[in-house]
Amino acid sequence: MFKLDHKLMVAGVALALSSTLLFGGSSADSSTLPGKYSSQPGAIDGGVIYPRKDGVHTAYRYNEQSTKGVNFGRLPTANEIAAWDVDALPDGTGLPEGEGSVEEGDELFETQCASCHGDFGGGGNGYPQLTGGNQSKDENGVIITLKNQRLQPGMAAPTRTIGTYWPKATTLFTYIRDAMPYATPKSLSANDTYALTAYILAQNQIVIDGEKMTDEYVLNAEKLAKVVLPNNNGFYPNIDGPEGPANVKAFFADRAKNIGSGTRCMTNCKDPGMDGKTEATVMKIGYEMKDVVPPYAYARDLPPEVEDKSVSKAEKLYNANCKVCHATDMLGAPAVGSIAAWDALMVKGFDKVLYNAVNGMGGMPPKGGNEDLTPSEVRDIVGFMINSSKKH
Repeated sequence: MFKLDHKLMVAGVALALSSTLLFGGSSADSSTLPGKYSSQPGAIDGGVIYPRKDGVHTAYRYNEQSTKGVNFGRLPTANEIAAWDVDALPDGTGLPEGEGSVEEGDELFETQCASCHGDFGGGGNGYPQLTGGNQSKDENGVIITLKNQRLQPGMAAPTRTIGTYWPKATTLFTYIRDAMPYATPKSLSANDTYALTAYILAQNQIVIDGEKMTDEYVLNAEKLAKVVLPNNNGFYPNIDGPEGPANVKAFFADRAKNIGSGTRCMTNCKDPGMDGKTEATVMKIGYEMKDVVPPYAYARDLPPEVEDKSVSKAEKLYNANCKVCHATDMLGAPAVGSIAAWDALMVKGFDKVLYNAVNGMGGMPPKGGNEDLTPSEVRDIVGFMINSSKKH
């Protein structure tokens, strides 16, 4: 957990609120003009730091009044700290008790995640692709699909998925638990989170302690801590632990080795050619790739759909496109099943409700974000939502 310095935060807010630009005042001088700011080395990224001096920080003045007497609140109780201190470290420290199987995660993913992330995590509707990407490595241990470059039409982009790019599996667990599902974050139990984590890792063909993750594989804290993702050592410098800031500073300090050196160029520049020997002049894009819709993904055939006559076509469309936001009122959307919410909405009339569904309203995009829906399909979905929210 990050520890917040409330005193610095309050003081910083007070100073920020009272800052004013010097350029419009009579106190500006040559030392505060662009390019004339006093600076000193020492920034963590190898850059410079602009100190505060005589009430001035670069082009801004700040409040030098004393903050003595400001009430910084009380110390949090042990229970309040425990409620927030739920991070899981890379070695598994902090993971909760619980377990979940790949098969259970498959069912949860279909109902909670697939509407945004696509079937099998293949990506869709602007949300990240979670699976895919060959994990084969080159002679230097670098995952080959991470080096993809769209140099010509038809070439693939770097495939950054959980199986090829992420360094720590515990990050996946905590992210799902704290931020997902999108419309109802923190609604998943520990068992649900383990199951979803297991399913996503299995879809990325991750092997845990030499064991392949089949549908029956059950994931828990002990097993999750043993996961070594393929790109675990592909991130540098090492930012973990108390030596992290020092490692970053040392990395940027040796710029010639780790970043490269040379003269900055803004016009008529040349970059090394792809063979590392010749030079290639900067060229305008000759072929702009606009046909990659949806983004590159590894297609997988869906299993044959079993017809369920108890579920209407409208309900299926609702489940696939609208349920993620309208299942509850967490995001301000009227929850399906809430009689009061839909009675208030229908005061505007069906045509107005349908118009907003087609064209978007507030935080809802047109057609719920799926432009492939036809007007009649949107009408059917709206009708289903209204009928499901009436007194019977």
